[in-house]
Amino acid sequence: MEKIELLLPAGSKEKLEYAIRYGADAVYFGMVDFSLRAMRKGELITLDNLKEVTDLAHDLGKKTYLTLNIFAFNKDIKQLEECAERIADANPDALIMSDVGIMNVARRYMPNTPIHVSTQASALNYEAVKFWQDYGATRVILGREVNINDMAEIKNKVPDMEIEVFVHGAQCVSFSGRCLISDYMTNGERKANQGNCCQPCRWSYKLVEETRPGQYYEIEQSERGTHIMSTKDLCLVHHLNKLIDAGVDSLKVEGRTKSLYYVSAVAKTYREAIDAVYKDKNADMTPYFNELLKVGNRGYTTGFYLGDGEYPTDGYSYDISKGLAGADFLCEVHDRKEDYYLIKTKNKFFINNEIEVISPSERFITKAVEMKTSDGEQKEFANTNDELWVKFADEIKDYKYALVRTVGIK
Repeated sequence: MEKIELLLPAGSKEKLEYAIRYGADAVYFGMVDFSLRAMRKGELITLDNLKEVTDLAHDLGKKTYLTLNIFAFNKDIKQLEECAERIADANPDALIMSDVGIMNVARRYMPNTPIHVSTQASALNYEAVKFWQDYGATRVILGREVNINDMAEIKNKVPDMEIEVFVHGAQCVSFSGRCLISDYMTNGERKANQGNCCQPCRWSYKLVEETRPGQYYEIEQSERGTHIMSTKDLCLVHHLNKLIDAGVDSLKVEGRTKSLYYVSAVAKTYREAIDAVYKDKNADMTPYFNELLKVGNRGYTTGFYLGDGEYPTDGYSYDISKGLAGADFLCEVHDRKEDYYLIKTKNKFFINNEIEVISPSERFITKAVEMKTSDGEQKEFANTNDELWVKFADEIKDYKYALVRTVGIK
C-alpha cells in the first residue's frame, strides 16, 4: 500500500523548498489573483515565476498543486483565459478549484491537468464525491465538517477517487470556509472569497445600544472573553492511524501565509509522526504533539473529525485571537566557514543561552558560544535582523536549511 501523502503549504518559493526538504511529499500554492490567500510579502508566486517554482519542486522529486480557488466573476474568467496556456506550460501536477466556471476554463485549456476539488466546494458525502468524479476530477478535498467515519464510508463508496483532508492549522468559523464577514466589515475592500480575508472572526467585539452611542458593553462568553467566533487550530496528529485506516490519500496542512519556521517545523513533525505510525500503528504521538505546541497556535482542537457533526465545546479560542508559540524562532542558518555559521536573526538571543537547532535531518539542544560580525567585531547577543557569524557548541551537519529556536517545551 502506498504511504499517505503529506501536503504542505508554500506561500513563496523559499517556503516551498523548505517544506519539501523538511518532509513534504507535495506542496500547494496560490498564484497572485487566483488564490484564496493573497500574499502581501516575500517572493510572490506569479505567472512569471510559476514554471520556475514548479520545476524546483519537480527537481526535488515532489508534486505541486496550484490553487485557482477563488469564486470568480466575469473579469476573473477572462483573465484566466488569457494566462491559461502559460499555466499549462508550467506543468503543475494538479489544479485545486472550487468554482465550476474556472473548472470549465481549466478543462478547455488544460485538459491533461488533473482537477482537485477544493474544500470550498463543500463536498461532505459520497454522492457529492461521485458527482465530481463524473465531472472528471481525480481528487476531492473534503470539508472540515466531515468526521473520520464518514471519510471511510466515502472512500468505500468511491474507492478510485482520491480523498484529501486537512489535519493541521487555522480553521474558518464559516461553513467550509465560505464567509462574507470580511466583505461587510471592510466595505467590500477585503473580499474573503477573492483572497483578501481580514479575519474579523478573530476580532474582539463589544455591544452598543443604538440610543446610547459611545457606550460599549462587553459581549460575554461566560468569563472567557469576547473572541466569540475565533476557532482553535486543528491538530489531528494523535489520530493519524485512524485517517490512514479510513483510506485517506492526502493529509493537508493549512498555512500559506504562515512563516518559514512554521512550515518547516510542522512539516518535519508530521513527516516523523507519519513514519512512526507506519512502523507502529500504536506509536505514542505525544512527542510529536509537543513539537507542534512549539509553533504558533490558538490552542488545538480535533474539530468535527471525531464526532457526528457536533463541534466540541472547547473548539473556540476565547482568550486570544493570534497564535502563540511554545518556542520563539531565533534565526535561519545560511552558510558555513570552518566552525562558524552565518545566521540571519529573527529574534534576539544571547551567547550561552540554551537553544534548539532543527534541520531536515537533525534536532538537538546546544548553545551559541561565540558571535561576531563579518568584520570580526565580537558580540554578546544577536539582535533582530542582524547577520552574524556564530560558533555553536555542537556541529550542525545539515546546516544549509537549519533553523534555530528557543528550547520551549522539552
